[in-house]
Amino acid sequence: MKTIYYYQTFVGLHKLMTHLQDIDVINVSSIHFDEDKHGTKNIYLNDNLPDDKIFDKMWTETESCSSQGVTIILMVGGAGGAYGNLFKDFSTYYPMLKNLLESKSFIKGVDLDIEEEVTMQQVKMLIRRLKEDFGQDFILTMAPVSSSMDSLEGDTFSKNLDSFSYKELFCSEEGQMISWFNVQSYYSFSFLTYDSIIKNGYPPEKIVMGHESGQFTKETFKNALDQVKKILQKYPTMGGVYDWEYLNAPPDSQDPSLWCKLMKRCCENNL
Repeated sequence: MKTIYYYQTFVGLHKLMTHLQDIDVINVSSIHFDEDKHGTKNIYLNDNLPDDKIFDKMWTETESCSSQGVTIILMVGGAGGAYGNLFKDFSTYYPMLKNLLESKSFIKGVDLDIEEEVTMQQVKMLIRRLKEDFGQDFILTMAPVSSSMDSLEGDTFSKNLDSFSYKELFCSEEGQMISWFNVQSYYSFSFLTYDSIIKNGYPPEKIVMGHESGQFTKETFKNALDQVKKILQKYPTMGGVYDWEYLNAPPDSQDPSLWCKLMKRCCENNL
């Protein structure tokens, strides 16, 4: 079972780096594309260019984590958008993403968090292009909301953030190139949610279930662990769990690295 942090507020990973055996993946978040005030088109990591000096420590630490066995993935999109501009001027923006990935070879994949209207053809094209440029071992993940995945009526079109059917995509050639799905189970982080997704035809090893940090406190975090234990009892090949985001991962606001340690222990206790 993979443990995954989304990492957008770069507070430093020093506490996590003392026990990297407990974390499998760090998703550096998030990339988007836009014009600056002069009309120049750029790639951005949050609000700055990826090579801005404010990211020097973050890149150094994530590269160090990578050298010690942690998989580093770059998230593209999210609530800040990305794909509208990317597909509007693909020939300009995609090479910027490609160059960034090539310049930081310790990044082993891309997480596609699409929260805006795009076409199935555009998504498939991007998946194919990334695989062509970076090889079959390059990791591609996606981050759908749970209601896009758990429909027992055939999963027609998403009810929330996406404009295409994940089930249709998954059943396609390009969908089989997706390593796993980081399912946004925000405020629906439960055995029932996971069970519904698997019953909708997704293999357990492809489904990682995620929660937001703020939905669990020190007092209620045991509920999250209990749900994961219940899932593992029925689906021992569960893909994993993730937390958005590292900054304030429960249960200890002073040590966000504790989250992955407890999740790993939860998994080990179910073996």
